[in-house]
Amino acid sequence: MHYKLEVVTLSVSDVDRALRFYTEKVGFNLDVDYHPAEAFRVVQLTPPGSACSVQIGIGLTDAPPGTGRSTYLAVTDLEAARGELTERGVMVSDIRHKSPIEDWKGGWEAGLDPLRRDHASFADFTDPDGNSWVLQEIGHRPSSPTVSP
Repeated sequence: MHYKLEVVTLSVSDVDRALRFYTEKVGFNLDVDYHPAEAFRVVQLTPPGSACSVQIGIGLTDAPPGTGRSTYLAVTDLEAARGELTERGVMVSDIRHKSPIEDWKGGWEAGLDPLRRDHASFADFTDPDGNSWVLQEIGHRPSSPTVSP
């Protein structure tokens, strides 16, 4: 049996403000904005390249706004992802990496993992309600050197 994670629901206090944040600042794609009644609205957003979406809205959950914690976004280039988000106005933490990675017990050092190992480097941001996100570098491949003719 295969189980695929399709949707994560986040509670927000202002759906339109959150929608603008996730589409304009974070760059998620808007899939659905369905509002058939005053007490029900579902907005589904998908990060570029992701098979899992995020839902925000009215009448979806009884969780207090801002209680979503540490939802991970895997990226192949953490520096580039952080730069893209900060250019769009998202407050992203400094990059940190596990240390010592060989015997990791929760310690951190500033910057990228020197060897760019998978699951070793991270940065964080929050949405306007305080739902927290973790950017994690997985699958980084150094760019090929440019060869001059």
